[in-house]
Amino acid sequence: AEGIIAVEHLTGLNPEPMKYDNIPGCTYCHPEVASVGLTEKAARNAGYEIKIGTFPFRGLGKAMAVGDIDGFVKVIYDAPYGEMLGCHIIGAEATNIITEAVIARKLEATYHEVLKTVHPHPTLSEAIMEATADAYGEAIHI
Repeated sequence: AEGIIAVEHLTGLNPEPMKYDNIPGCTYCHPEVASVGLTEKAARNAGYEIKIGTFPFRGLGKAMAVGDIDGFVKVIYDAPYGEMLGCHIIGAEATNIITEAVIARKLEATYHEVLKTVHPHPTLSEAIMEATADAYGEAIHI
């Protein structure tokens, strides 16, 4: 991403500045670990009023089908405005699933938009939607 921005500067374009707070951190181990944005503690320390949701992989049909039920998703939302402040995932394919959270943060999507996005079933990516539903008291699969 930094290289693309550098080349855009060199060619006279006006690139969007790099947003380092929206770069996902990924650890390729078993289970995988991925996160983006603020942790619960960092959000509280920054003065945000937050809503937190979690969802275990054991509640996902896809995780059960592939036999990899260890893990969870945790989301942190700004309570007054509904924007995602952070997302943390431990589990199968976490480094792929985190992309949804990166896009949601980039577009300043609200929890409502995450919940109304159709997530294919069964998939592991449903965990972000389910954790979001948990944060707002709308969970039905846990």
